[in-house]
Order: sequence, then structure tokens, then C-alpha cells
Amino acid sequence: MHQHFPNSWQDQLQQLNFSEATSIQEKAFRPIFEGKNLLGISPTGTGKTLAYLWPTLLKLTPKKAQQLLILSPNTELAGQIFDVCKTWAEPLGLTPQLFLSGSSQKRQIERLKKGPEILIGTPGRIFELIKLKKIKMMNVDIIVLDEFDELFSDSQFHFVDKILHYVARNHQLIYMSATAKFDRQKIAENSVIIDVTDHSLDNIQHGYILVDKRDRLELLRKFTNIPDFRALTFFNSLSDLGASEDKLAYRQANIVSLASDVNVKFRKIIIERFKEKEITLLLATDLVARGIDIDNLECVINFDLPRNQEAYTHRAGRTGRMGKEGLVITFISNPNDLKTLKQYAPVSELVLKNQQLYKV
Repeated sequence: MHQHFPNSWQDQLQQLNFSEATSIQEKAFRPIFEGKNLLGISPTGTGKTLAYLWPTLLKLTPKKAQQLLILSPNTELAGQIFDVCKTWAEPLGLTPQLFLSGSSQKRQIERLKKGPEILIGTPGRIFELIKLKKIKMMNVDIIVLDEFDELFSDSQFHFVDKILHYVARNHQLIYMSATAKFDRQKIAENSVIIDVTDHSLDNIQHGYILVDKRDRLELLRKFTNIPDFRALTFFNSLSDLGASEDKLAYRQANIVSLASDVNVKFRKIIIERFKEKEITLLLATDLVARGIDIDNLECVINFDLPRNQEAYTHRAGRTGRMGKEGLVITFISNPNDLKTLKQYAPVSELVLKNQQLYKV
């Protein structure tokens, strides 16, 4: 696959230390490059973005506006796709453009006049620009629905559906997701299906700590005292997250939360500080954490048992990315939860003692 890449990309591969392609990248390349509709299912952290970007970018013609449209369920993921896309598109003389709901529409329309070949954005804003006839779907040859299980959710699907009504007949559709739970009826009929979920990420260790419900916060605070430790900590509800953040802040713990009402700019700063290890624990809910990609994240903590297998897998997938070691720790307060957790993953019991984690 890499041998088909132009020289400018060969240099990129060397600079970014890409030695070999992941399973989904290997398997999706040819069908996408040949123009087939494709449904790709692969765990979080296996390089799905490049799995569709490499073959689609190689098919684009420079200076021909609006050929590729990539839809993402949230601004985080859209921003990440945009960053990755720029890295690989620019050496080919291609320009990506980002369209997010929170940003100035006027500026986006100005940039569209420059004729970007690649459009990346969230469905609501993309649809507004289609209605204003600024995005011309008749020009679009390829549409990628990234994390399409989310795009097919009730809040997004009507936009996605409307966008798809505007396209030319012979366009190519690419669906990518980390989970196989979705309505098959909504997928184009002749799609090639590539599912590599069974290559589960075996470099991740799964553990749990038994703790009384009322002692969970104190336990979490102890984690902030471990030297060189960092974890993304998940809560099931925003109200619990808020209350916990207040109590921990009162105890001067080194934590910050990503509540959904944090604006995009501030969010970016928080995530940057977490990446730089200035923050020990980043508190989040499933919704808020969609699309957060932190290289070399050592640990994920489940303050609450995730509601289902899918949520557990998504959370676990934030650590141990691209073959690195990772650890998931779930706080367990009753026997039933432990039974459920054992269905989600092969777990061992852990204890935290003198700032060290031990297997029981």
C-alpha cells in the first residue's frame, strides 16, 4: 500500500515514523481507492482516519473545488480530522476547509470562495451552507461519515439524511466507526464491509478497585498524588461530574473537568495542558470525550461503571493507542457491578497503596 504513495508522502511517513499500516488501513485502501462504497468497523485508536484519508486524497484533482466531504458528529473529532488531513493533503497541493457550528459562517463562506477541494465539518453547519448554495453537493464525489454510529443518532441523522439527498447519483460513500451497533438499513446497499473489531487491543490491561460509593472521591484524590500519573476519568452523569469536581477542587486536587458547556477555545487549552501533563486527572462524560485523542495516555479511570459494553470499549480505546501499553481502572462498589464488568473485559483486582498500584 505505502509503495503506491507519492514521494512527498514517503517523506511524511519517514518523518512521522510510520513503519507499517494497521489492519483497517491495509484492508480499506484498495476498495476505497477503486471507488467502492465501504463500511469500516475498527476499534478506537487503530488509525481509522488515515484508513480513509490516504486512498481518498490520492483520488482528488487539485484546483477542482468541493470534491470530498467528511462529516463528523462533533467539533473535536472534526478538528482532529482537519489537522491530520492538512498534513497529508498539503504535500499534494490540496486544501481542506473546516466548517463548525460555533465559528463565523461569514468567514467560512469567504474561504469557500477559494475553492477548497476538501470540506470537513459537522452536519448542522454543512447543511446550512448547502441550503445557502455555498456548498454544491453536485460537485462532491466522495462522502465520508466518520463515527457514523453517532451521525445516525436521533439528533444528527435528519441533517445527514438531508445532505445525502443533495448528492449526485454516482458518488462514493465511506462509513467508519468503532462499533458495529447501528441500523444496517441506513447503509448504502452495495457497501464492502470490513470489520476488524476482533483484533482487540490486547496491549490494554483491565483492572478494578473495590471501594465504597462514598469513598470513591477520596480514592480519586489519592490518584492525583501519584508522581507522573495521568488519567482520563469518566463519569456517567454531568451532575455527578460537576459535584465531584467542586469537592476535589476544594481539596486542592490537580483536576480539571471538561463540562459540555466549556467553549471550544478553552477546551483546547485544557486538553493541551492535559497532554503536557500539567493536569493529572481530566474528568469527562462519554459525550464530552468523543473524539479526544491523546497520544500515550497511560490510564483511563471509570468513576462509574460504564452503562454498556460499547461505552466501556470506547472509553478503554482512549488508552493504549497504536500499540502502546494502556490501563483501564473501574471503581466497583457492589457485586452486581463486578459481574457486569467481567462481561465487558477480562479484569484483575487492584489496590492503591502508598502511591503504587498492586494486583491483588
